[in-house]
Amino acid sequence: MNSGFDSQDSTVCVAQTNDAALLMKEERRSVVDLFESQAAMRPDSLAVSFGASGLTYRQLNERAEELASALVLLGVGREAVVALCLQRSLGMIVAALGIFKAGAAYLPLDPANPPERLAFMLENAQASVLVTEASLACSFSSRASTVILLDGKGRLSHESERKSESAKKPSRKPLAENLAYVIYTSGTSGRPKGVEVTHRNLLNLVDWHCDEFGVSPVDRASHLAGIGFDASVWEIWPYLARGASVHIVNQCVAQNPEALRDWMISERITIAFAPTVLAEQMISMDWRNAALRVLLTGASVLQRHPSKELSFRFVNNYGLTECTVVSTSGDVCVNGHGNSLPPIGKPIASTQVHILDEHLCEVAPGEAGEIYIGGESVARGYRNAPELTEGRFIADPFRKDAQARMYRTGDLGKFLTDGQIAFLGRIDQQIKIRGFRVEPEEIASTLNQHPAVRASAVIGRESGQEKETRLVAYIVLEGNSTPTANDLQRHLSSFLPDYMIPSAFVSMESLPLTTNGKIDVTALPVPQESNTLRNEACEAGNPLEQRVAEILAGLLELKEVGCNDNFFFLGGHSLLAMQLVTRLRDEFGVEVSLKSLFDHPTVRDLASEIEHLLVEKLNAMTEEEAEEHLKFLTERGKEV
Repeated sequence: MNSGFDSQDSTVCVAQTNDAALLMKEERRSVVDLFESQAAMRPDSLAVSFGASGLTYRQLNERAEELASALVLLGVGREAVVALCLQRSLGMIVAALGIFKAGAAYLPLDPANPPERLAFMLENAQASVLVTEASLACSFSSRASTVILLDGKGRLSHESERKSESAKKPSRKPLAENLAYVIYTSGTSGRPKGVEVTHRNLLNLVDWHCDEFGVSPVDRASHLAGIGFDASVWEIWPYLARGASVHIVNQCVAQNPEALRDWMISERITIAFAPTVLAEQMISMDWRNAALRVLLTGASVLQRHPSKELSFRFVNNYGLTECTVVSTSGDVCVNGHGNSLPPIGKPIASTQVHILDEHLCEVAPGEAGEIYIGGESVARGYRNAPELTEGRFIADPFRKDAQARMYRTGDLGKFLTDGQIAFLGRIDQQIKIRGFRVEPEEIASTLNQHPAVRASAVIGRESGQEKETRLVAYIVLEGNSTPTANDLQRHLSSFLPDYMIPSAFVSMESLPLTTNGKIDVTALPVPQESNTLRNEACEAGNPLEQRVAEILAGLLELKEVGCNDNFFFLGGHSLLAMQLVTRLRDEFGVEVSLKSLFDHPTVRDLASEIEHLLVEKLNAMTEEEAEEHLKFLTERGKEV
């Protein structure tokens, strides 16, 4: 449904398409300057919307100023880090901008992450102030010394507002070299690592993006990524820097390709980002009546080329959090390079990509080597981790500036004849799971903390017809310990997000080693019924549980699923969840919401929820309707 807010008339916007030119590049210090220029010129234009609610540039500016004033009153300024933990809302963007206006950097915290992981990030980043909402504040009662509350529309709580008004102080806008944000990614040390990105880094991304895709005030951009995912940076700041509007996607819509397509059409979205897994499905859909002119994708290896019928630019991108989201970009053509996968494009503005051998010498075009990235997009380093920073952010031998550094990605690639780059995989054991970079060592380190586990290793294995990567853990147990898969998954879920939970645990007497004493990944066996830990013996009991178990087993391509098996721990994720909801609807004639699936992820609990929905539906029916529905269920039972 359209939000009801319209972008400013294009006749006004044409002359102001390059408003950023009003601020000479050498005079700009951060995206705050660019945003404030737009707020001054078009205060009543829509800046951000979510559902039926929205904020104009004036409203967004004023609410961000209120938060900035409250932060400055607390002593927050340049180089300070302020944590931000909010549900998807208008307030999420108000908070990020308000932190910028105070001169500080924001630390995005995904409320879905386990408390221990959030606590580590808060402590490691040294964030003494937390901006959150009332429903989440109790989770941080002992974690942050100062908490500021916002509502869903970015308004301060009465107490915070009263304090900031009584002693209002001017904001301290950041300089280009100041820290803009800290985003944590999975770490090899067993702990996540925080990437420090400066405003200069961010400005380079904004400048390139706006120039490359011709962003203007008439554009309506989607905001799909979670605030803890660095793609969110890309979905917000280029558009607010050029007077466009940002439209936040509802979480349920964001996980369903068809619903997302329909939403983009109804909201008249002109430029959007979709993770690779979603984008691959969306480019084969019907886009009639769409205003979309650019669909950006990235996060995983793109497997498909678009059809000739696609009515908009389809652009593949490659980058890392350590290099400010995007390092290479290129339109994906219809025919491609023979039967090969789509390339990842060419380096973006002010970015250099080198493909080097083990001696840091450039390899010949067409030869494989490790991808190194240099230029304005290279981040400052890792938060409070100098040794880790030194190992990845190395001196750039290709530039005269002695301070210049390049980032060692650990990715393999090669230059194609047209100057584009082909992505060839990883050098180390890092794994991509649903667009997230996962360090297996972090999972193994957490797994080893379980009293029943003596040693462990984690790898990614392709499975199923879709060749989807799933995590498999190999464990050596202590003595006579007999944990179930659920025991280990529950332990891990207390510290790690769901995408880092292995779907299978293989028990071994010892882990195979190479002659160098490292784990021999090639010798790790394929998970089978005979070597895989099972859950407590629990066969699905009643016919409803049995049928739900059969549906889950078929969807996840497993031989069997027990009554206490958790859909998400077995390898289920948001896209499979949408398919599961559809199958349950077809099978039982009831609508199981995504929230219900997250709340009732085991076979037994899900069957109980379906039974509850069936009873509700039958109670609301006439006797004739109930007889028809029971007949439908009976016929479905005979079919299976």
